[in-house]
Formats: sequence, C-alpha cells, structure tokens
Amino acid sequence: MTNAEPATGTGGTEDGSAAERPARAVTAVQTADWRRRVFALYASVRRLAAHDPAEAHAHWTSCRNDLFSSHPASPLLPEDLEGFTGLPVTRYDPDWRFELPIHPAAEAVRMDVETGTDGVVPFELLGTVRVPLAGTLDVWRLSSYGGGLFVPVKDALAGRPGGTYGGGRYLIDTIKGADLGLDTDDGEASLVLDFNFAYNPSCAYDPAWACPLAQAGNTLPVDIPVGERYAGA
Repeated sequence: MTNAEPATGTGGTEDGSAAERPARAVTAVQTADWRRRVFALYASVRRLAAHDPAEAHAHWTSCRNDLFSSHPASPLLPEDLEGFTGLPVTRYDPDWRFELPIHPAAEAVRMDVETGTDGVVPFELLGTVRVPLAGTLDVWRLSSYGGGLFVPVKDALAGRPGGTYGGGRYLIDTIKGADLGLDTDDGEASLVLDFNFAYNPSCAYDPAWACPLAQAGNTLPVDIPVGERYAGA
C-alpha cells in the first residue's frame, strides 16, 4: 500500500478479517527456540546461496519441513500434522533470483497493521524494488521496537486452484529471520529477492493468526510459479 494516508485493517486472514492469535499452549521459550532456528536456517541459506542457490533452496525446504512437522511452535493445525509429508514447495528455478537496488521512497508513507492482541503494528515505506518483467514491489520498514525490513508479495496465482495463498506470501521479514541478503558495499542498498523462497504467512495455516497481508504496492500482475504454493487453493 503506497498512499500517504494511514492504512488500517491490513492484517488478518485471507479475506481481510481481523483475527486473534491462536490460544495454543506454546510457551515463550518454545517460540524463542523457533525464532532461533529460523534465524540459523536463513544464515545457512545465505552462506550456501553464495555458491549454489539451488542447494540453499533444498536445504531451506528440508529444514522447514522438519520444523513444521516436529516443533511445538509449528503453525500447522493438529489435523494438518496428521499425515504431513512436506510443504508444497516447487522446484528451484534460477530465473526467479534477483539482486535489486532499493529506490528510496519519494514521500513518507505509513501502513498501520491491526494484529489482534499485538495491537497496531506500524510500518514505513523505505522504498521500492523493480522486478524485471514483473513490476514494482514496496519495501517496508517496521518502525516499532526491533525494526526490520518486510517485503510481502501477491501474484496472479493468488487464490486460484493449485495456486498461491490468496492473501499473498512473504519474501523478506527480517525481524522474524527471513533474510536472503542485503548489500550496502557501494553505498546504495540492494536486496536479494529470490522468489523460490516465497513462503506462506502463519494465517495461511491457521486462520486464528492475524498477519500483515500484501497490499496494492506489493501485488504483481504476473504468475510467480515458484516458492511455496497453497494446499487450500
């Protein structure tokens, strides 16, 4: 979303409705361990991708399957854990990996996301990246405690049978560990955006979660056939 007015109601389930966090018996220590494992996973991904992005993707897919199937903080519902054989992730396609400069925002833009019991989470537009043959994506900065970059994406397959989650997927969410790489060596920031690593937000697995969803500035009018698909679509 790129207008200059505050935006509310941008978090929720696929249909945009607000939702509370799930009342599961997940402890703070279990949540912290989940985060620690995700941060470590993406550190491995960045290291492996420097030489072999496909190997990094295979490692990412395998480790996420292990986490989702066995960790007590998994967002999967109990009925979805029964017979779980892996997340629906496509094979790696190198044509969807880019390193793109961040073009600074021309004006201050704020996005306020209502996330149930966490209250309103504020984001500020940092800039945009131009994806070859696809369009432009907004790059957001979390402006509350912890900071972090956030890049969701919604493509033309969203909500279609066999397609992607209707509310969009996440590419970058650095405060949660999802970080594919940032280069500032030449004085200008550039992001590694590899759509093969696009993944579903928690609300795609459990509608009790409230998630920031991709708005107009993070919607691309093309099919993005790589990354995690949505089994419910």
